[in-house]
Amino acid sequence: MDNSSGVGVIDKAATVLDALEAGPTTLAQLVASTGLARPTVHRLALALVHHRLVSRDIQGRFVLGSRLVELASAAGEDRLIAAAGPVLQQLRDATGESAQLFRRQGEWRVCVASAERPAGLRDTIPVGTQLSMRAGSAAQCLLAWEDHDRLLKGLQNARFTPTVLAGVRRRGWAQSLGEREPGVASVSAPVRGPSGRVVAAVSISGPMERLTRQPGRIHAEVVTEAAQQLTLAVSKAANE
Repeated sequence: MDNSSGVGVIDKAATVLDALEAGPTTLAQLVASTGLARPTVHRLALALVHHRLVSRDIQGRFVLGSRLVELASAAGEDRLIAAAGPVLQQLRDATGESAQLFRRQGEWRVCVASAERPAGLRDTIPVGTQLSMRAGSAAQCLLAWEDHDRLLKGLQNARFTPTVLAGVRRRGWAQSLGEREPGVASVSAPVRGPSGRVVAAVSISGPMERLTRQPGRIHAEVVTEAAQQLTLAVSKAANE
């Protein structure tokens, strides 16, 4: 059977990824299993490492990279967004504040679902809004459990510190006071995929005069419960 797509470099990269499905593989083993020339395999493998589709283990062998996990999680995004609608509405009604679901896309966090407070002073974040990964409680949640290198990179020019993220990991939720916008407070909790990786963050946000300077003390429990509901929904969808 001919598996050629007609785009040679894509076909060769796919061949390399297919070979890595069996587990950690040396360059020589990749050459043998793919049937490609050694310089070609080496060039493709390093390019895939650059894009995090492939990684290296402690022995220098090639392994499938973390980006594949992120892409697999994103493939289930529709199920997550469908589940998020009623959960965010319940969260909005329980807290009286606007509720959002954020996913990370590169150097941004994107609002993929929301339930706005119907009236009064509110923090409006429409679906599709891109916000910085350098400020806000949702950004803290999306970054706090990253691997060491990505954590260090994410902390560059951030409004929060390593100590703050350590607190997020310890408590299981984050809060911010005027980080993203003066006068706005928020509380967020992580949504995890079937592998345990953080794939999204549930948030509420509103004026500091209502949420107070300790919004987590008031709302962390209900926000965390909403995040756990979505974690269960993601896990259920993966098992169907």
